Amino acid sequence: IQRYSAELQSSWDAFVRASRNGTFLLQRGFMDYHADRFADHSLLFYRNEELIAVLPAEEREGVLNSHGGLTYGGLIVGAAGTAVRVLKCFELLVDYLRTKTAIHTLRYTAAPSFYASYPTEEDRYALFRLGAHLSAVKLSSVIPLSSPLSPNQLRKRKVKQCEKAELTLSETPDLKAFWQMLEENLAARHATTPVHTLQEMLLLKERFPEQIHLHCMVDKLGVTHGGCVVFETETTAHVQYIASTPYGREVGALDGLFMHLIRDRYAHKQWFDFGVSVEQGGKVLNEGLVMQKEGFGARAMNYETWELTV
Repeated sequence: IQRYSAELQSSWDAFVRASRNGTFLLQRGFMDYHADRFADHSLLFYRNEELIAVLPAEEREGVLNSHGGLTYGGLIVGAAGTAVRVLKCFELLVDYLRTKTAIHTLRYTAAPSFYASYPTEEDRYALFRLGAHLSAVKLSSVIPLSSPLSPNQLRKRKVKQCEKAELTLSETPDLKAFWQMLEENLAARHATTPVHTLQEMLLLKERFPEQIHLHCMVDKLGVTHGGCVVFETETTAHVQYIASTPYGREVGALDGLFMHLIRDRYAHKQWFDFGVSVEQGGKVLNEGLVMQKEGFGARAMNYETWELTV
């Protein structure tokens, strides 16, 4: 086991790209955009000279988080990541934390199964074997795009409203204008701010232009009335941010947008992930929000966080 350092970036990124459960969020260009806010403690696992797994992680107050600055982390493995090897990796990790660090707890948010290109849940089994417990379960609403359920009648009516209002999909959306709308929405409706600043998102969009997309619905004058930022991985289109104007909500701008994304733009993907609808680590469900997503045919898959005292 080896702690990550900057000279290992190329090896790290190459492994994540070739892995069966890594995404661009776990490449260093994404992880390190907010490196000043986290004490990185990522780890690489070797069998002889062969790199067989990596663990994106940061350390805070005696806790190793995988990963506190990301939606998920977890052990990233390649095709050779068998159950026995993953168990060995976790045994090695626990021994490393006990003997080489002052860390007392591992907090591990596994990458949901819909991000994996091949079954990869050996880590959950290893955590169970070591006595870890679930500390948070965040319900997300996901559509399998090969066989989606039909939207309910309310969503269909809202889509027709959007068509009647003659809103169209923008091919050259303005991220700055969308961010202003997003900030206004979050401040007014949830008393919060986006996780990413506009400057951070512009930087990430520049680094990952093929993975980060902004889709907006505009009127005849080019005014944006609804939109969403999508993080695109090999298997999944994940909705990261959603915002709309009062007029956009009135005429179903987002309904029209989502139907386009589900039926056309991302129909070639395996999954469409609307994101989580919970608060307080999953203890509170936003029923109105989850029902809206379920109206498009989405159903639950979970982001799980495990904790292990080491």
